[in-house]
This record gives sequence, C-alpha cells and structure tokens, in this order.
Amino acid sequence: MQSSDRARLEYLSSLLAATNGKSIVPIASGRAVTQNPTYILRAKIGTPAQTLLLAVDTSNDAAWIPCTACVGCSSTTFNPSASASFKPVSCGAPQCNQVTNPSCGGAACGFNLTYGGSSIAATLVQDNITLATDSVAGYTFGCITKATGTSFPAQGLLGLGRGPLSLLAQTSSLYQSTFSYCLPGYKSLNFSGSLRLGPISQPKKIRTTPLLKNQRRSSFYYVNLMGIRVGKRVVNIPPSAFAFDPSTGAGTVFDSGTVFTVLVKAAYTAVRDEFRRQMGNTTTVSTLGGFDTCYTIPVTVPTITLMFSGLNMSLPQDNFLIRSSAGTTSCLAMAAAPDTGVNSVLNVIASFQQQNHRILIDVPNSKLGVAREPCS
Repeated sequence: MQSSDRARLEYLSSLLAATNGKSIVPIASGRAVTQNPTYILRAKIGTPAQTLLLAVDTSNDAAWIPCTACVGCSSTTFNPSASASFKPVSCGAPQCNQVTNPSCGGAACGFNLTYGGSSIAATLVQDNITLATDSVAGYTFGCITKATGTSFPAQGLLGLGRGPLSLLAQTSSLYQSTFSYCLPGYKSLNFSGSLRLGPISQPKKIRTTPLLKNQRRSSFYYVNLMGIRVGKRVVNIPPSAFAFDPSTGAGTVFDSGTVFTVLVKAAYTAVRDEFRRQMGNTTTVSTLGGFDTCYTIPVTVPTITLMFSGLNMSLPQDNFLIRSSAGTTSCLAMAAAPDTGVNSVLNVIASFQQQNHRILIDVPNSKLGVAREPCS
C-alpha cells in the first residue's frame, strides 16, 4: 500500500507540475504519423488555436512553420490571417539579428536557412504558442513562404537548442531552461513519449554528465564521451576521436533530429571491427543500404555501452540493431562521419540510440542526464 501511495504522489506531483507552468507534452514517432523520421509533438498556434505537428529538434533554435500560400510546402499550414494575435517582426527588432541569413528588403524581417537537403525562405513573426497546458504569448518563429526539397518536417519544427530564439530562451522565466524528453520506439504508433518542461517535473534520481559549451556551435548540447565498450571490452579508440575542441567543432553532441548515431571515422571503425570480432567468424557479414555490418539473426549479440564522464549509457539491442522490414537481417545502426568538412570531427548520439531513454537537459546546472525509461 505504501508503494501504491508513492506512485500516487508522483502522479499528483505531475498534475501539480502541469498546472504551475511545467508542461508535459506527448511525443510520437514522425515515421509512423507523418512519414518523416523526426519525432513530433502537437502545438497550438494563434488565436483561435490552429494545431500542427512540429518536429522536436534539439540542435535548432528558431521554430519555423509553413504558412498559407507557402510555395513548396505541404497542404497542412498555419493561416496567419485567421489569428487575432499574429504580427510580423520588423527589421529593427533585435530578433532579426538572431536568425541565420537575415534580410530586410521590406518592413518585415526575412531569413533563409537550409535543413538537410532542403532550402527554406521565411518571414520572422510572432504569435501565441500553446504546449499542453501552457500558453506563451508573442512567441517568435519563422513563417515559411517558400521551400525546396523534401527533407524538412512537413508541418514545421520546434527548436529545443540553447540559442537565443529557442524554446528555452523564449520561456526561460517559465521553464528555467530545463527540459527532458523520452522518445518512443521509432515504429510506435502512439503519442506515448513525452517532453517535460521545467525543473519540477524532472526525475530526481538520474545519472548526469557535464554539458560543454561551444560558442561557434552555441545551439548544440556537447558532452564528454570518454569511450565505448563492446561486450566487456573497452574499444581501443584514440582520445583525439572524442576530444572536445570549440575551435573546430569537434566533440560529441546529443541530437534528436539525427536518426542514427554517427562516430568519427577512427571511432566507428574501431567499434565496428570489435563488434564484428565478438560476433565471431562463423557469422557472415553483409551490407544493407548504408549499413556495412549486417547479420542474419538469431545470433548472440554483444552489448554496447557509451561511456560518458559520470555515467554509462548501456544500449539495449533495439537501440543499436535495426532489423529489415522483410527477412531476418539485422544491422549495426551506426555510421562513420564524413571524411571531410566540419562534421568529420563530430560524434552525434542520435534518436535511434536515445529511444526509450529519458534525456534531461539542465542548462542552469550545466548537465545532461540519461536514464532508461520505456515510453513506447
């Protein structure tokens, strides 16, 4: 009975959190709902509210939403003329200097950005946004007027990075720059994951690692990845593969918008080779799509553990093996970073590896937490 009471009190605390500006917003797999690999949540924009399914992106700042008459956008858009609280942001406003590639050909502030293989043109605007029970008046976001390509989320994006126009920055007095999320399995059909906003509703017992800050990539959540263990063996990886270097962008970040974890080439090759070695020579290695280490299951599979400063993140098989939709082939769901460019030195802990974990971002205390939490 005491155990039941404890669970009941936690439930009541969650309700109290929701009514004190600490929202709990359901998250779903975009793959199942909108046929996009990102994770999504419901947001209500404008007065009266218009509901859109926005992608959850921890490495972007400014939210952007397709608006009526947008060229190249989906059929689901936000209609500014139907909102009594909508207003454009002028060129002289400070927010106009906080977006990428701002332009001021007219009175309103415009900007351009790229997302994956897509190009987006938008106007900076303000309107009310409601997440679960909390409404934020005059939220600044991009109203998309033109888009090319198909890699961007069809109904828009909510930026959860740490830059000046992110949700954290615009709601700092409400949520104290603290949030956590649990991403359900990518095949899940329900809004069973959650975005918890504000410090009150966060788990009290969670292992954490320090957040590192890179002024050149100020939106990213950098952490110190110390090593990777395959089975019981810590893989021999040169320390330079994980070294944090603000001048080059090198290091390791958590990102909800990337699907499969990417490791710099030296780290990936070492992990892949050790994984293959422990799988044994009797098992045939094949390739499938972009994956180079695939097997016919069932076989005995070694565990994989990501070792951060202060915490270890042990991955269940569903977080590092992806199974083909037809047949019995399973592949190591990681990849090597590109050989050239700024991303060649960046390790990305992606959504496939994060699914069914609670990821805590606590900016004031400069820490990132990880705890196993089934939410599929």
